[in-house]
Amino acid sequence: MNTKIVKIENLVEIIKNLKSEGKTIVTTNGTYDIIHAGHIFSLQESKSLGDVLIVGLNSDSSVKKYKSIKRPIISEIYRAEVIAALECVDYVFIFDEINPITFINLLKPDIHTNSSDYGNNCVEKDAVISNGGKLHLLKKYNGISTTEIINKIIQINK
Repeated sequence: MNTKIVKIENLVEIIKNLKSEGKTIVTTNGTYDIIHAGHIFSLQESKSLGDVLIVGLNSDSSVKKYKSIKRPIISEIYRAEVIAALECVDYVFIFDEINPITFINLLKPDIHTNSSDYGNNCVEKDAVISNGGKLHLLKKYNGISTTEIINKIIQINK
């Protein structure tokens, strides 16, 4: 298993040490089911905002709850391995909640990024701000999404 994939409990201590070194911690989260250019673009933008990028990856069970019982296509450990392999990502952890509020309250990032699709009133905004962080809305990478890819595959196979 990739050493960049860690348990959230270990991240608390890692972040404490990184912050004592003056590092800026950036978090983001998502399903990252079928990796595409939009994912890469948003992860690279997230990394550009700070020194350390930590990615919260929705577990299989949380994806089933908020996306569909038929998702994810790729299991969590394989999704984590792909995300961890990216140069712009420093750490990856898997979380079971539907939204990132719990981990934001625990990790207290300096910056948390989210898709501009969710806007300034996204569910995690209050948690980010109350912990002294800033919310950054990522630029939209037009033209591709995992759902669009899946729908095209379904149409091709009809």
